[in-house]
Amino acid sequence: MSRNNALEHVETYFQGGEFFTDLATLVAFATESQNPDQASILGQYLTDAMVPRLEALGFECVLHNNPDAGGGPILTGARIEDPSLPTILTYGHGDVVLAQTEQWREGLHPFELIDEGDRLYGRGTADNKVQHLINLAALESVLAVRGRLGFNIKIVIEMSEEIGSPGLAEFMEANKDRLKSDVLIASDGPRLQPDRPTMFMGARGGISFDLTLDLRKGAHHSGNWGGLLADPAIILSHAIASICDARGQIQIPAWRPTSLTDDIRATISELPVNDSNDPKVDEDWGEESLTPNERVYGWNSFAILAMTSGVPEAPVNAIAAKARATCQLRYVVGTKPEDILPALRRHLDQHGFQKVQIEQHERAFFPATRLDPANPWVKYVEDSLTRTSGQKPHILPNLAGSLPNECFADILGLPTVWVPHSYLGCSQHAPNEHVLKAVCQDSLRLMAGLFWDIGTGAP
Repeated sequence: MSRNNALEHVETYFQGGEFFTDLATLVAFATESQNPDQASILGQYLTDAMVPRLEALGFECVLHNNPDAGGGPILTGARIEDPSLPTILTYGHGDVVLAQTEQWREGLHPFELIDEGDRLYGRGTADNKVQHLINLAALESVLAVRGRLGFNIKIVIEMSEEIGSPGLAEFMEANKDRLKSDVLIASDGPRLQPDRPTMFMGARGGISFDLTLDLRKGAHHSGNWGGLLADPAIILSHAIASICDARGQIQIPAWRPTSLTDDIRATISELPVNDSNDPKVDEDWGEESLTPNERVYGWNSFAILAMTSGVPEAPVNAIAAKARATCQLRYVVGTKPEDILPALRRHLDQHGFQKVQIEQHERAFFPATRLDPANPWVKYVEDSLTRTSGQKPHILPNLAGSLPNECFADILGLPTVWVPHSYLGCSQHAPNEHVLKAVCQDSLRLMAGLFWDIGTGAP
């Protein structure tokens, strides 16, 4: 039996309809981690959907309570063929964002898999149920053809990623021995282009916070008090304008990273930043001296996620008492995360905005991580994906978005390689989330080929 047999086996799994049936089963679990009413469903996803499948693959599974009371359960599993063989760690998350059911277009429902044209619609089809399903199906195909994997494999499936993976880092610290491995190979996020594989070795970090200005009790008539009372919205707008200039260039020195080196520039120089399904890139936005690739993969970006003052849905003729802006900094390696908010405080004070308060959000976001593109595992995975697809994958030092890669890279000390199975136009976190059937079919082959190759000899 050969590598091609494994690819044919997983192809039959897709073409024969089993893939659709399996994905439909996973999508039907309403695993909204942001919805407290669905807490029991989080555990059911693991016990009813994951454990039986993993045990059939030869995994010994353990269900763990999250060390953080605000987080969902965590499942670990291990299939050890021979302690002398290399050990792969993989990961997935079964939780999804809020369904937003009423915003899906007619004929779709977030927790029902709908096959329409070249797309499969449903919450979790892109993030992340389809991604760990593809990897498990690829393992099953290798095992069915060869009778063994040729390596050991461990898995972590969490149910809290969409709320910032609370407790995951603490869990990793407490379970280093249980999860000891040679490399993380997992899947999340989008390909850069639907018809070409992507791999990335880290992620931008992110931190979110509110800027608030509370000047007095109650609003006051804008005619009687206009020109006499300071307007918190105007002051806060000027405070924000001091953080970034009119084209979004960051003005806080500590927020400008030091890690955009020549080798990183070379790695990302030819990467696409969007495709025909995406909004057109604003060439005159962001750091003027950088290319769009460098701005999104090698630099930091500041964003205002929401702003309020007064009553926006029913404005009145009054000067508001307070203003609030919800902000976010996405940052790369080379930024000191512990100094992000202190640097902001210093900056605001220096510019006369001492009254503007900074309120960090309760849930910390994910730190930035990046694996050296010269790591042997990067080349190994690249060669395997190229062999299967016939084209070199796009290689990112880090994803533009964020995920809990620091748990594997920093706490477990692993090289980390991610092979995503979605695409940029998938409506992730939005109504009408979907995955492309062609991407699923291709990804099944890619991962079956990669797992087959690891079983013949790893770096």
